[in-house]
Amino acid sequence: MAVDAKEMTTPVQGDQKLIEVKNVSQEFKLPNGKELKVLENIDLCINKREVVALLGPSGCGKSTILRILAGLITPSKGNVFYHDQPLHDLNTGVSIVFQSFALFPWMTVAENIQTALQSRGFPANEIDDRAQKAIQMVGLAGFEETYPRELSGGMKQRVGMARALSVDPEILFMDEPFSHVDALTAESLRAEVIDIWAAHDKNPSSILLVSHDIPEVAYMADRIVVLGTNPGHIVKVVENKLPRPRDYRSQDFMKMVDLLHEIITGHEIPDAPEPVLKPNEQPAAEPLPDTLPSIMVGLLEYLDAREGKEEIFRIATETEREFGEVIKIVKALELLDFVDTPKRMVVLTPDGQRFVKATSQERQNIWKEQLLKLRLFKQVNEMLTKHPRARLGADLVQEIIIFNLPSENYEKTFEIFVHWAMFGNLFAYDEDTKKIFYPRKRVYKPKPKANGKAEGVGDATVPTQATETAPTAETLDSVNTVEPAPETPKPEEPTPKT
Repeated sequence: MAVDAKEMTTPVQGDQKLIEVKNVSQEFKLPNGKELKVLENIDLCINKREVVALLGPSGCGKSTILRILAGLITPSKGNVFYHDQPLHDLNTGVSIVFQSFALFPWMTVAENIQTALQSRGFPANEIDDRAQKAIQMVGLAGFEETYPRELSGGMKQRVGMARALSVDPEILFMDEPFSHVDALTAESLRAEVIDIWAAHDKNPSSILLVSHDIPEVAYMADRIVVLGTNPGHIVKVVENKLPRPRDYRSQDFMKMVDLLHEIITGHEIPDAPEPVLKPNEQPAAEPLPDTLPSIMVGLLEYLDAREGKEEIFRIATETEREFGEVIKIVKALELLDFVDTPKRMVVLTPDGQRFVKATSQERQNIWKEQLLKLRLFKQVNEMLTKHPRARLGADLVQEIIIFNLPSENYEKTFEIFVHWAMFGNLFAYDEDTKKIFYPRKRVYKPKPKANGKAEGVGDATVPTQATETAPTAETLDSVNTVEPAPETPKPEEPTPKT
């Protein structure tokens, strides 16, 4: 059953609540001095004897919420409570299993676990016994003297679990713990974690799981908190009433997976009409999803091989990519008008079909055309068009990004901007001088023979402009912001990967 975010805070008796956040928001200061809001108005409670999952795409603040609940981060706004008492320091009732294995490579399995116990201040006569019990619990008996380099990924994560469980935590936090192991190992580890939690006579009493994997949370969680982005916020809370043990292949399980897919895809790539601008109102600049052009082209070719359309969660399954990453790729292609997203489908548009059928040079030209429909690329192009042989400093382009997208990470957006622009041969970028400029293209001319007849080809470099004419660059343009660009060779043409 899906519950609206506003209706999710069902009253819970005080003795049942373990940890709670009320009206929590989180902001981080960027290098330019601006504030980046990553969480907004989060209300969440974890009760005794339950598994709660935070599910959402990359960048929605899942790990930030986990760190706030653990006392590793103090929220910018709002309150954190542990057993109804304000939390102002590290939460001693919590242990964390991290996404990376985070093991000391010079220590054995036993020593890695003992170090965690020592840091918690356990008496020396208890440490060996607790470490051995934790090793037995996660199935690592016989590997006590083994070093991390001698272990598989699954066994390394078992060490991380043993280390977290050795301190007898009331709540076990797991931050995408199975993302670095193969599918079969992950399935086995999930089942073992649930078996450990199901023993009611000992800790952990509850588990908080951060994940992007929909089947994973459907298998493990009793309550699934679906998060949205920009800034991170709670979209819905889904109560998972499926009986344990759960079967990945059962009809009810698949219905739960489909429901979660519907919630995420409907929120992240909604079927919404284009906004209507007021008279004289400038369109807003579009944030650039963090994905590479070669990956975007690969998805276009994948769709072309499937009659131009496919369900988004089937794409994630068949390409073995994180669902959040697939969302980003689809958003990027939708931004360039290469795909449309009705309901759960991803469908090639006419421009997308034209792109996949085109030659390499034609693809470059189509890509360039689509980029120039986006405000950031259009503004930089307007400035260069006035001075075709000039160069723009990276700091100036980053200022344009900050002006248009103050809530985005401007350095990351600039990196994406450069990748997309170079793929379409729209702009070139010199890493050494940190300058953006028009690439040079070679024009081939016949070489005259001694008798005056043409033979072979010669070449000369000429500046190429992205468009014949361009509108004024508004207040961003300034003659003092550009400098002459030297002749440079044509950059290698990017090769799309399938």
